[in-house]
Amino acid sequence: QVQLVESGGGLVQAGGSLRLSCLASGKIFSINDMAWYRQAPGKQRKLVATITRTGTSNYADSVKGRFTISRDNAKNTVDLQMNSLKPEDTAVYYCNAEILLALKWRNYWGQGTQVTISS
Repeated sequence: QVQLVESGGGLVQAGGSLRLSCLASGKIFSINDMAWYRQAPGKQRKLVATITRTGTSNYADSVKGRFTISRDNAKNTVDLQMNSLKPEDTAVYYCNAEILLALKWRNYWGQGTQVTISS
């Protein structure tokens, strides 16, 4: 059994910062790509940032230069540092990871954490 648990969401004013964290736990043999997605009310879930096991990262155009994704392979964690936040960043943020479990790669999601940016 594998769980992804996010933390760090909250309410901040525009221009502020938040740091999201996600911890993967369970009988994990290895983790491949990790990512953060977000889903605003009434909209589809969208990719925010990804990071490979070796640290190569990619970002959605809307967050480039403001968000930074990082991971700690020893601790099975992935973080998202969010700066210069805007009201349009308001969404539920989800952690995602490709995890090797029982000799099979499987895709897992966290339960989500709410981020609300006030104008």
